[in-house]
Amino acid sequence: MKRRNPTSSTPFIRVAPSGVHGLGAFATRDLPAYAFLGLYEGRRYTQPEIAAKAWDDQLTYLFTLSNHETIDGGKGGNGTRHLNHACDPNCEAVEEYDDAGELMLKFQTIVAVDAGDELFIDYSLTADDGSPASKYPCRCGSPNCRGTMLAPAEAD
Repeated sequence: MKRRNPTSSTPFIRVAPSGVHGLGAFATRDLPAYAFLGLYEGRRYTQPEIAAKAWDDQLTYLFTLSNHETIDGGKGGNGTRHLNHACDPNCEAVEEYDDAGELMLKFQTIVAVDAGDELFIDYSLTADDGSPASKYPCRCGSPNCRGTMLAPAEAD
């Protein structure tokens, strides 16, 4: 049995129903800016494995890294998979290499967060198939909401 990395626990996250979408991740205590929330864990897939899989519009917890590996938080993941999208996030995902040279994804706050606040990241999705932004609606309700979970358009 693979022993879990002690940094993989998520003591500052409580999973509960979200007013934005499904389940969300909530701070269990007041957290300062740049507080470590946990690693994104799950089964890892290569690009060919992802391309060969039929997802059929099912709910997924997929996060693609810069090395093109994809982590499926729905298979062996933890509470970090429940961070919902917001256009004005209070958290971010950061890639780092561990001591063994494996690319890891960690979540951290980017501003101070109060206990009980929902934790959000900006998904900045890309529509590889050219789908319209309306296929990825955002429900974050922030004053600066883009109306979509797709990444902001690049300024020309």
